[in-house]
Amino acid sequence: MNVKLDSSWKRELKNTFNEPYFLKLITFVKEEYQSHVCYPLGNHIFSALDDCPLDKLQLVIIGQDPYHGDKQAHGYCFSVPEGIKHPPSLVNIFKELNDDIGLSYPNSGDLRRWASQGVLLLNSTLTVREKSPGSHQNHGWELFTDKIIEIISSKKKNVVFLLWGNYAKSKVKLIDANKHLILKSGHPSPLSANKGLWFGNKHFSGANNYFKNNNMPEVLW
Repeated sequence: MNVKLDSSWKRELKNTFNEPYFLKLITFVKEEYQSHVCYPLGNHIFSALDDCPLDKLQLVIIGQDPYHGDKQAHGYCFSVPEGIKHPPSLVNIFKELNDDIGLSYPNSGDLRRWASQGVLLLNSTLTVREKSPGSHQNHGWELFTDKIIEIISSKKKNVVFLLWGNYAKSKVKLIDANKHLILKSGHPSPLSANKGLWFGNKHFSGANNYFKNNNMPEVLW
């Protein structure tokens, strides 16, 4: 299976690409893209990995699946391209950033500025059918992205994992808490945030304090 991908990830995942579940997954994804409108565009499916090589990675944010609306998804969890209206979860992320570290609310919802600093914006499921949330779940993507989390946990040290919501928190079993910092809170979606489970988590300052204490570069949020 020939997957175009950053070389550091390709090296770690080369055996995965030939596993039966992954070959079956790629067949499913190709058929979905041929018969339905799906997101993100095919050449953006692995963008989060391409923009955050393993050797530069120092923080992971775990989402569930891509946005399923027109022009929203571009391969990074919670992010939208320049000029696209910010979805409610992203609005709440920016509000918490303001409350936590005083960052002014940005015009752009494009989070690639984080990815370039070693922030992996990883959705557990990397594709979705238009207007059908969860439509590509349980077809193999979760096995693939769980493998990525396991690789990060074993190969790296002092990585910060931000686990927002119950789904992301379920990944804690894949992470070595003795080597890494795990920060957990409710999900930034209005449903969770309005119950007081998101705001005030101070994850952004918490991550940077950890990096500072470990003589690592802080993230310019």
